[in-house]
Amino acid sequence: MTLGELLQGSVAVSDLPEEIAGLPVAGLDFDSRRIQPGYVFFAWRGAKADGNLFATQAIARGACAIVSEDLPPEELVESSSVPWIQIDRGRHALALAARQFYPRTHSLQLTGITGTNGKTTTSYLVDSVLRCAGFTTGLVGTIEYHVAGEVRPAVNTTPESLELYRLFDDLVERGGSKAVMEVSSHALAQGRVFGLPFHSAIFTNLTQDHLDFHGDMESYFQAKHQLFRGQGVPAPDHAILNYDDSYGRSIEVAARTRSWWYGRSVGAAIRPDNIEQSFAGLKFDVRYDGGLLKIDSALTGDFNVLNILAACGAGLAYGLEPGVIEQGIANCRAIPGRFERVESSQPFLVIVDYAHSPDALRNVIQVARSLNPKRVLTLFGCGGDRDRSKRPLMGAAAAELSDYVVLTSDNPRSEDPLAIINDALVGLRRFDTPHHIEPDRALAIRHALLRAEAGDIVILAGKGHENYQVLADRTIHFDDREVAHQILGGFGA
Repeated sequence: MTLGELLQGSVAVSDLPEEIAGLPVAGLDFDSRRIQPGYVFFAWRGAKADGNLFATQAIARGACAIVSEDLPPEELVESSSVPWIQIDRGRHALALAARQFYPRTHSLQLTGITGTNGKTTTSYLVDSVLRCAGFTTGLVGTIEYHVAGEVRPAVNTTPESLELYRLFDDLVERGGSKAVMEVSSHALAQGRVFGLPFHSAIFTNLTQDHLDFHGDMESYFQAKHQLFRGQGVPAPDHAILNYDDSYGRSIEVAARTRSWWYGRSVGAAIRPDNIEQSFAGLKFDVRYDGGLLKIDSALTGDFNVLNILAACGAGLAYGLEPGVIEQGIANCRAIPGRFERVESSQPFLVIVDYAHSPDALRNVIQVARSLNPKRVLTLFGCGGDRDRSKRPLMGAAAAELSDYVVLTSDNPRSEDPLAIINDALVGLRRFDTPHHIEPDRALAIRHALLRAEAGDIVILAGKGHENYQVLADRTIHFDDREVAHQILGGFGA
């Protein structure tokens, strides 16, 4: 492939001198440490670093060209003959170049899932349905990435476009034809999925989160909305939308897009009926356009009804048979860190959940309440260097719905853990709920478990599947499930 072919769509290739447009390209990257001879280096100003500062390093490693939003520094103009090509949007250029460089990925059908809560569970459900239909699939999300059955660690919920295309290219090489991915609002705002055509797009819900990045709820919503408009490509063929959510009803779909509305409300085309829930899971009927699905799921909690409906909508959008959709839902037994049980023969339930927004925390406590426990004890913290305005809302949610609250640290990052706790206390103290403050999360978990009695439910909220704790000066290994299991195992010692 030549440089002109790689940059088709990003720049007017006719503007490139023939000798530059004809340069052979061996690869591309945005990390100078991975540049090899013949690679094109893409540079832009990021939140933490300016990629332009690493152009010299990329050239030293053999880069054949630099693509940047900025003009070249004077010292490079004078010292290097490597072409420097200026473009408008670095991430858009990278995405389009990656699409050109990995052409066989064009055969993949993609399902993108966006929203505040439920993305991970819905992605696992849709992937399970597609695998049940006999497809070889890929999964990209918060917990991990799957490539034709191989599990890989997740770096970001939605990685950079180049990393996505590399993963998808590997998937196609292994016989894959479908991929399901969580699409974060950050990724949409930054253009990480620019140029990716989606077969179907799912909207779960929108509640307060990430306002430190977006500024306000309208900007947050507009970022999500972009998935349904298409970024540099036509809008998705299908949109599966939550009719119960006011933001979902506000999404404007393109004329070419078929809408599948799901929810409990009158007006939803895919609706649940005869819901039975227990700690063993959910059973209910799904009625749609004269059809009927019989759902028997191991997933616990009333909020998972909507996640399952969304997955059913995706299955219908792919034209799958009802029996395949039903079996795919049934095959999805558990989601790591989502209402996940920790068992060690204790006489009470211990649940680990990723809930880290006010709405998610409220939902998980309400699910615990629906199981008729003696008491609900909730442990939670709030992340540092993130939206401060949601901290008192989380404190209020925990205090209003729990019998006992333990307030601790989550990922404090550069902030003082006690300052974060004080923000959450503003909401917690609106209620008279007994509570305990312990910044050390391991000691806080021990305190919560020691307070528990037979018939109680203890919720360890916020970190879910995460196996690390981000502190001011370092990141340490920390897994709520491991810590809880160790503490519970010591009870019988």
